[in-house]
Amino acid sequence: MSYPVTYYCPHCGTLVELERDGYLADKSVTPYPLEGWEYVDPTAPFEGDDADGVRFVCGESDGVDWDPHDGVRGSDVGGDEPYREPDAEGSGCGEPFYLSFVRYEEGREIDPRSESELVEIDPDPRPSGPRGPGGPDRSGGPGGSDGGFW
Repeated sequence: MSYPVTYYCPHCGTLVELERDGYLADKSVTPYPLEGWEYVDPTAPFEGDDADGVRFVCGESDGVDWDPHDGVRGSDVGGDEPYREPDAEGSGCGEPFYLSFVRYEEGREIDPRSESELVEIDPDPRPSGPRGPGGPDRSGGPGGSDGGFW
């Protein structure tokens, strides 16, 4: 059984409604693809292991319902930035955006922002940083000064 699920375009806030299976494993909706993820059009099979996500072109992709709530948008989208407003002539801004699913490798969730290997910046055992001057000379030093003010 499938259910309608809505997503906001991160560029302009236009809603898109996509029919999804009952189990959702969504990671994020971003204006850019995640590195290493493979995306398909909304008309292609994407549930299960068929794809890592769905690529939409705002207002233009087939197989989805654009602006299912007739222009009603959330207050957190778009703001006062006119370049993020949807096209007045139709639905959407025409920019691509990406729905990414959760991915697992060897039973662990893959985080696209995590580094794949640890990097050791300075393996040298010597202390890093400059050597500073020692503390004030309490022995009276040159001129018999104790280092204080007069």
